[in-house]
Amino acid sequence: MTPGLSTMQIATANRLSDGAVVYLTPTGGWSEFIEDGKIVADDEAAEDLLETAGASVRGQIVIGPYLIDMIAEQGTLRPRRVREAIRATGPSIAMLPGREAERKDQYVRV
Repeated sequence: MTPGLSTMQIATANRLSDGAVVYLTPTGGWSEFIEDGKIVADDEAAEDLLETAGASVRGQIVIGPYLIDMIAEQGTLRPRRVREAIRATGPSIAMLPGREAERKDQYVRV
């Protein structure tokens, strides 16, 4: 790891009701905004996140939860992988086709 960077994790999944990408919050709920997610920095806390997420799977709230690596760099948190940055901010195309264009504000944050 690069000096000055620390790795943390956050739990993500897809909400069953609409397929939106969501992040597990400190209160055990789910938010569409990555900055609302509960960030942990050790293996035990990460296991607890997945256990909490598993309860939401059993409750048919989300599907496919997993942990993503976050990087803290100069006071800013961001996903380590480009894939997760795209999932957090929305589609990587400038113009959304069809019904997605009607809901673009829900997915693309500026």
